[in-house]
Amino acid sequence: MRAVHRTIGVIGGMGPWATLDFFEKVLRLTPARRDQEHLRLIIDNNPKIPDRGPAILGEGGEDPTPALVATARTVEAAGADLIVIPCNTAHFFYEPIRRAVRVPVLHIMEEVARAAAQRLPALRRVGLLGTRATVATGLYQKAFRPQGVEVLAPDTAGQAVIDRLIYAIKAGEAGEALRAEGAAVGRRLGEAGAGAVVLGCTELPLVLGEHNLGLPVFDSNLILAQAAVRLATSPQPLPREVGA
Repeated sequence: MRAVHRTIGVIGGMGPWATLDFFEKVLRLTPARRDQEHLRLIIDNNPKIPDRGPAILGEGGEDPTPALVATARTVEAAGADLIVIPCNTAHFFYEPIRRAVRVPVLHIMEEVARAAAQRLPALRRVGLLGTRATVATGLYQKAFRPQGVEVLAPDTAGQAVIDRLIYAIKAGEAGEALRAEGAAVGRRLGEAGAGAVVLGCTELPLVLGEHNLGLPVFDSNLILAQAAVRLATSPQPLPREVGA
């Protein structure tokens, strides 16, 4: 039987390094021995999408919804069979994106919560490292609620460290001292009772992991890549809605 290979559309550029990390993870997850056995990806690396955080937090930022919707339609028109958004904060705008296209759009928070339930079914508290805006949206809290899992976020000082770390990664300036500060914030979530940590910003896996957090880690970009590869190679028809 001929293998199923669907085309993955990527709303990228939020930020470019996270998009590159997602692409690399898809490549590594795909069982391929030659070029033709890899999946086709249509990546619109659109760093011109306005910053999501200020818009969500009411800090005067430009609404990114039109740019997100336009990018989704671009990859759909180019042939995408399913769409991913390797940016956690952008999922605040998930519904208008989903409604704007005819193909399924994966939901990163739902995929992470599903993966957590499979890996650690006894989990009762999970730490969340992400942007201040992602924490404020409550999207991870909503995704984990059906499992009875409490989401623990850093205190104000710790959140400020994580925000600085994320923007330093985007700028290519995440030095060892700041990385160590970020890891310490994650370890404190463990001390507060978290049995694992969600890397709820797709930049964070570039500098944080189980090696410096000392806890099981749910890498949101990796989990999104795993879900995309699974659906892109599934012999079953794609559902209209996935993970929402």
